[in-house]
Amino acid sequence: MELKRTLEKAVPLLKKYRLLLFVLLVGIILLSLPQKSSSKEQEVAPPVRDSKAETEEHLSDILRKISGAGDVAVLLTEEAGERTVYQMDSAGENARQDTVIVTGSDRSQRGLIQQIRSPEYRGAVVVCQGADDPSIRLAIVEAVSNVTGLGSDRISVLKMK
Repeated sequence: MELKRTLEKAVPLLKKYRLLLFVLLVGIILLSLPQKSSSKEQEVAPPVRDSKAETEEHLSDILRKISGAGDVAVLLTEEAGERTVYQMDSAGENARQDTVIVTGSDRSQRGLIQQIRSPEYRGAVVVCQGADDPSIRLAIVEAVSNVTGLGSDRISVLKMK
């Protein structure tokens, strides 16, 4: 008798909240499914850096879009290439410093990277068709300076044949 009364109260509640109960049931089923696991830990790759040639090509593409520049060729010279700085650990004031080593799940070891420093450029030579116009030369020098960090005295803009 009491079971019948409880069922009579439960049926309208089930009808009213059937969508919520359906979503809850689907969530429980999805959580209970086995997840795909790989035996090898996924390694986080360091960000992909542009090589000098790629930087030159990207810079040439951008400079070609300057109104009046025409065809453009760029040459960058490097003072120092891209450098990786590893995290160092020191035991005391006069103790030696050691590189922090990270061991992966597959027992591979590598240094803990603190930062990757961009290459330092020595100078830039830009050869373009519109180099005889001072406003175009200025725009090119500013663009190359912003990309490379070079001062205007280290950027040469020359007229193309």
